[in-house]
Amino acid sequence: MSDADTSHTNADQIQYWNETAAPKWLALQSLIDPMIEPFGTSTMDRAAIGPGADVVDVGCGCGQTSLELGRRVAPGGTVLGVDVSAPMLARAAEDAAATGLDHVRFLRADAQEHGFAAATADVVFSRFGVMFFADPSRAFANLRRSLRADGRLAFVCWQALRDNPWMLTPLVAAAEHLTLPEAPAPGAPGPFAFADADRLRGLLEVGGFTDVEIDGLRRNISIGTGDLDATVDFALQMGPTGSALREADPTVVPRVRAAVRDALAPHATPAGVVLEGARRTVHDRCRRCDGGRRTSLQARRD
Repeated sequence: MSDADTSHTNADQIQYWNETAAPKWLALQSLIDPMIEPFGTSTMDRAAIGPGADVVDVGCGCGQTSLELGRRVAPGGTVLGVDVSAPMLARAAEDAAATGLDHVRFLRADAQEHGFAAATADVVFSRFGVMFFADPSRAFANLRRSLRADGRLAFVCWQALRDNPWMLTPLVAAAEHLTLPEAPAPGAPGPFAFADADRLRGLLEVGGFTDVEIDGLRRNISIGTGDLDATVDFALQMGPTGSALREADPTVVPRVRAAVRDALAPHATPAGVVLEGARRTVHDRCRRCDGGRRTSLQARRD
């Protein structure tokens, strides 16, 4: 893992993902990864990422996506996981070493600004890692330069908060007992930065991706485990509800917890609380890989 540049252009996000988010994600990784893993694997499947591909994994966090990509691109491919969070990358590097995936490496860098080697990647991939750029068009243009002429883009991001009951339900319950922070401006860096599909398309076009498909999909998400109280604890730490509670008066927390528990209880199952989630996927329409392309990738390296 390299301590490459972390530009101050995204200083707020860099600080947040190192100091505030990282401890929670490290502690809750065993719950977070299974919850969002299907969104990443379906995006990988759609992009047909296979043996021989060189992939840049943007916002790789604790590395679960990078390791899965590493398994898919073997033999002959490589994966570069990029993130601004040093603690999360340390976990990713440990897990990669433990699995023996020596063709997967990690870089601490701001993907908006980092000087990637030009025209060296076949795929730029991300699972919920591209919504935090201060200047998304600049970031996409920078990532576009890292791609070979026949390279492609594949990522998944969230739709609007109102379309994601798994995050909205606990937040509405919490709002009964605390004053919510002012909502960020539309398009501000954060999980819902690309809620507007037309805006997202425009940002991608300015960044050099002019022929993409943007699809929306709703699917149920299983949150936490069969232990409802543990799932409530999880909901109070993550997403908008966790953000609201960071600045709350500690005396209201028990009331918030009770309200969130009541809101989630009707959706509890033995596998966890099940609520709907809505995401967008972006795929480069003209450069989508197929079986023949995977053969040519391998031949290029042989």
